[in-house]
This record gives sequence, C-alpha cells and structure tokens, in this order.
Amino acid sequence: MSKQLVILGATGSIGSSTLKVIRENPESFALFGVTGGKNLSAMLDICREFSPQYALMADESSNQKLREAIEAESLKVEVPSGSNAITDLVKATEVELVMAAIVGAAGLLPTLAAVEAGKTVLLANKEALVMSGAIFMEAAQRSGAQILPVDSEHNAIFQCMPEQVQQQLGYCNLSEAGVSKILLTGSGGPFRYTELASLSSVTPAQACAHPNWSMGQKISVDSATMMNKGLEYIEAKRLFNTQPNQIDVIIHPQSIIHSMVQYCDGSVLAQMGQPDMATPIAHVMAYPQRQVSGVEALDFFSIGELSFIPPDYAKYPCLKLAIDACYDSQTATTCLNAANEVAVQAFLAERIKFTQIAEVVATCLDKQSYMGAETELSVLLEVDQRARMHADAAVKRICA
Repeated sequence: MSKQLVILGATGSIGSSTLKVIRENPESFALFGVTGGKNLSAMLDICREFSPQYALMADESSNQKLREAIEAESLKVEVPSGSNAITDLVKATEVELVMAAIVGAAGLLPTLAAVEAGKTVLLANKEALVMSGAIFMEAAQRSGAQILPVDSEHNAIFQCMPEQVQQQLGYCNLSEAGVSKILLTGSGGPFRYTELASLSSVTPAQACAHPNWSMGQKISVDSATMMNKGLEYIEAKRLFNTQPNQIDVIIHPQSIIHSMVQYCDGSVLAQMGQPDMATPIAHVMAYPQRQVSGVEALDFFSIGELSFIPPDYAKYPCLKLAIDACYDSQTATTCLNAANEVAVQAFLAERIKFTQIAEVVATCLDKQSYMGAETELSVLLEVDQRARMHADAAVKRICA
C-alpha cells in the first residue's frame, strides 16, 4: 500500500525535490497533506497534480486565497485553517511519513508535533535540533518516532554508520560502535577562494549564487558564511551524540563526497553522489529499502579531481561561533540560530554588510543570558525571542 505523506514546506526547494521523488515512485506514496508559506501559485500547482487531501498556507491571507482558488477549480482538496491546523495535520492517524522542510524556527513546533505523535519524521529542518535538540530527541524516544536525517551531510553520515547507530539516534555510543570520527564536509560556498578583504562588499545576489546546489535564499547565505555548516555541526552532535573530538569539518569544493565516517581500524566510509537533494530524500522515504530518485549516478571519469581544504575561521567566523555554541549550552545554540535568522534577513534587505552577519550573531551571544531550564520548550522559545530583539537592536545600531 502507498505510504501516506505530509510535506511541511511543500513549496520550497526540499518540498520540490520530495515531489520529484514521488513522481518517480507514484505507487509507493500518496500525498495526504501539504503546507506552504505564501507561494500560492506553487501550492495550486501541487494541488492540481497530486490531489492531496489537505493543503494549507501558514499565511492567513494566502490560505484564504488558496481556499477560494480550489473552490473555483472544484478541486477535491480541503483547506483547513486555525492556529492548530498544521499540528492537527501531522498528527492525523492516516499519516505515516512527515517531511519536515519548513525553513527556520517556524518549523520547530509542527516538526515537534509530528515527533510527539510517533511519526516517521524525515528531518530537513535543522533548526528543530539547533533550537531544542535535547527536547526533540527525548520526545522521539518517548513516542517511538523514527528520525531520519534528510540534509545531504547527515544523511551521508547516517548511511555510513552501522545499524546499531542508525537505530539509536540521539543516544548512540560511537566509540562502542567502532566509530572514531565524523568528517562533515561542506563546499565552502561561493567565496571559498575570495580574499578576506573583499567579503565586506559582497552583494546578496553574489551570496545566493551557490556553485553546486540550488537552494533558497536564506540557506544559500548560510552556506556562504558557513553558518549552515555550523548549524549542521550542532545537528550532527544531537543526532549522533558526539563529543568535541568526534567531529571535524572539511571543505570539499566539488560536493561529491557528502560526508564520511572514520572507524577505529583506520577505515573511512564515504557517501558519494550528485549534488541533488532527491538522492537523500529518496533514501529516507524508502528506508531501509532503496528506490529510484530520478538522479543520475556519478560518472567517475568526468568528476576530475576531488580536493579537501581545512576551514579558515577568519573567513568563516560564523562556523566558529556555531561550534563554540554547540558545546556551551542548548540556549546558546537557540540564541545563535535566532540571531542568525535576523542578521541574514537584514543582509538580504541590504541593511547590513555580509561580514556584519557574524558581528550581529556574536553581539547577541555576548549579551544573551543562558539561565533557565534547557529542557523546557517555553524557556527556549523565550530565549529565541530575546535573541531576536537583541539582533534587531544590533542591526539598527549598524544602520544608524
């Protein structure tokens, strides 16, 4: 029987890649529900092609327009509304798989709702672990939810791990499994060969022009600052229960090796493939089986040279901020994520310079109070809001 799937963030890049995998495997999956932000035309296209039972937009005005458009076309799609509409959707009894692909902090609560409901959660929203990793993994352990990582790097690590680690995410013991180190690769973004002095004049268009991957604006800027790799470092720590000496970041410009796992006997297992998110998405949707993704296999004769570079923290201060926050506290990573979201939006609006993104984040980490119960979601949400206020104030000072 077809697996019933909900896509949170269906109109984004991960959502589009998920739909691509469904097209390749139409008998294996049925689209139970989809959510989006404001992209009405993209959501209508999804409803016309896939006929989900439910579709809704997080933006109320867009949701009403979607309802009117669906009624006008007599499409058999329900458009629920209300503050609990998304969480009710992921909790539905029929739902087996939830693709968590809402970008940023907005994805935390609906993703956590899916975990608490015991669903198989295909995790593409790294902020859920960055903001509330301990709470998230404890909820999965209580409910029996299965967390499968979608990010190309974490999916690569997952594939290279022994089964005992795959089945104990969040609580595994890497040393007992014979794992000595995770090698987390990153492309280095569009400025890996750019002189440090030139970065202050970088434009949003330049920062969003990733050389290997097709992504949304926010994650593209995060890739350019390597904050994205820093958030992935934090995510890897939560998923694989690592110690500081068990993760290294390696810049790999070609994005062919998506990450590696080093074992105590000297072996290193690497997961390789085209830089296309349909591959890890197809993997988690079918896990533990394999299925067609629509992505061509590597042609090793055309790849050419593979190169590896150590990260330069002077060029990528956001990466260093994230690594330091990772082993500071849960509230530190919550603060880091919130401040970065504000700073990136300010950069995209051309209110601050590219190099000032790290300055805003560092200012918030210095100001942030880490007092409070880190296992209480209400405390972490308060930290998130306080960090956004500090970040807004920092941006305004820069603009003054």
